[in-house]
Amino acid sequence: MALSEHEQRLLDQLEQQLHADDPKFAHSMASNTGRSMSTRRIVLGSLVTVAGLAVLLLGIWNQFIPVGVAGFLIMGAGVYYATTRSKLDGAAPGAGRSAKASSSPRGSFLSSLEEKWDERKRDQP
Repeated sequence: MALSEHEQRLLDQLEQQLHADDPKFAHSMASNTGRSMSTRRIVLGSLVTVAGLAVLLLGIWNQFIPVGVAGFLIMGAGVYYATTRSKLDGAAPGAGRSAKASSSPRGSFLSSLEEKWDERKRDQP
């Protein structure tokens, strides 16, 4: 279902406000196709996970607990590596923004949202 023009403007305002308030969080939440998961990391992580599973089973088969624990840790490391993204993205965009972006419009926008919230709370029984 498509958003109305008013809803789209409100959504754009909220997005701009999020970027002004917390650019690091906004950047981490943005859907960026350039930061998609790497196939190489997934394959390598999967291979490490399978190797860890083999070490775990070897430890269980030999009834040697430290080898089993090491296999479990290797499996965990493989899954972690496969599901994380690399840190080679560079600096976050918008990091050099001036303080001008977070001036009075932000305060008035947040104030109006707080007023609307208070009105809703007063209207409820």
